[in-house]
Amino acid sequence: MSRILIAPDSFKGSATSIEVARAIVKGWQSVRPGDELIQIPFADGGEGSLLAIECARPDSERIYCPEVSPDAYWLLLDGSTAVVELAQTSGLTLLPALDPMGAHTFAFGQVLAKAAQDSRVRRIYCALGGSASTDGGVGALMALGFEFLDSHGVSVGLGGQALLQIANISTSRAIVPPRGGVFLLVDVQSPLQGAKGAASVFAPQKGATQEQVSELEYGLQHFATLTGQDDSPGSGAAGGTAFGLSTLWGATIENGAAKIADLCGIESALIGTDLVITGEGRLDSQSFQGKVVGHMSQRAAAAHVPIAYCVGSLEGVFPSQCIGGVSLTEIAGSSALAIHDADKYLFEAGIQLSNLL
Repeated sequence: MSRILIAPDSFKGSATSIEVARAIVKGWQSVRPGDELIQIPFADGGEGSLLAIECARPDSERIYCPEVSPDAYWLLLDGSTAVVELAQTSGLTLLPALDPMGAHTFAFGQVLAKAAQDSRVRRIYCALGGSASTDGGVGALMALGFEFLDSHGVSVGLGGQALLQIANISTSRAIVPPRGGVFLLVDVQSPLQGAKGAASVFAPQKGATQEQVSELEYGLQHFATLTGQDDSPGSGAAGGTAFGLSTLWGATIENGAAKIADLCGIESALIGTDLVITGEGRLDSQSFQGKVVGHMSQRAAAAHVPIAYCVGSLEGVFPSQCIGGVSLTEIAGSSALAIHDADKYLFEAGIQLSNLL
């Protein structure tokens, strides 16, 4: 009997991390029913982070925020730790159409404010991946009580398009963060500004034209100048939300995959494991820069456990450190088929992966 740890990320637009892990397990068990299979659906701070933590932590409690939206909630862990996910309320997948200039983080801030004002909460973890906006976190900060005023003393609007209008920032009505701190779980190390920053790299993925990218870049630069704070790695996460919350609310930027791994008990699950299977929707060069696949590879290597990958599509080749891997696109014959019937091809992937042992 072998002990297998299955810890994948979600396959965006196709299957949640829970669904991915479950289908791989079914395929594997159809060939090797005697093996011990441990499922820890994983995330790096993006979409599905709350679901992954909730799955690994049955002691967690959902605290709903119906005034934000019917499905909005945050998790309470250990009776004192809150986890809030940006993608759940202000994520790219929620928009009916891309809105690079008008999209904002206000709803995320509303949930964050609810958690911060809950008397039980001593610390907050904010999962920041998967954002739809490039607003520097100004929308979230507005929901937290910060005021962003133009030259006439009037509140500016929401979205990255309003950043250049900010002339003054008032903190007098801001909600106080919990005494144990606020920690921002990011999946990138991008700075706020510049060629590798929030606007230049990520705004085009959110629908921005080159002209809009330039306007957003100027807006972020203007916002940073008003705060008087320096740029830093990770500040560009979630369209600069990491910068806004760290600069004005005193939050600390952390590696999302590392913290979620701790919250989900990955380290203890690796003990005595014969193989780790991880994966994500597309494996490319960014997969090893703060993402689930990269972090699980590091953890497995440190524990001297071999690793294999199950991915939706593969850009390039599988890394040399893995003992094998499968691509759903290759199994299905096309990415469209793989996305349309992910469960079927994940089951087949589980069968193929079982042949590695």
